[in-house]
Amino acid sequence: MAAGGLVGDALITDLVRDRLTAPDTARGFILDGFPRTASQAEALDAMRPPESFRVILIEVPADAIVKRMSSRRVCDGCAISQTADAEAERQGCPYCGGTLLRRPDDHPDTVRRRLATYAEACGPVVDYYRARPSFVAIDGLRHADAVTADVMTSIAGSW
Repeated sequence: MAAGGLVGDALITDLVRDRLTAPDTARGFILDGFPRTASQAEALDAMRPPESFRVILIEVPADAIVKRMSSRRVCDGCAISQTADAEAERQGCPYCGGTLLRRPDDHPDTVRRRLATYAEACGPVVDYYRARPSFVAIDGLRHADAVTADVMTSIAGSW
């Protein structure tokens, strides 16, 4: 992940398959970031009937993602993630006074590599699902409350 790559299909598919056999998934579940490849999408279709799940894509332009991720900092004291500009970084954590650090995988160059890897692998997955009635794309540039409301409506709505 620090180098900008993705976990292999076999490992992540096995992890998801094992998790979906747990009793607490019987009433529903949310998968964030899976499937990311066509192979994973086909495996998910084999695990659950395709008409039984909703596919939600939260769309955010790459430049906005780079800006968001490269401004994320983690406190070395309390481990809270937060957005920090240069001034906030100098002042330290507002919660405990700890030092705010950028994770290596949040460096702009690494984020760009991760996005390129994502686009190459996930473009076909988005195409795989886009024609389905259970697919919905949501504008992720809006306020988090609006995005959340659209996600919840998509999950709860009839489809």
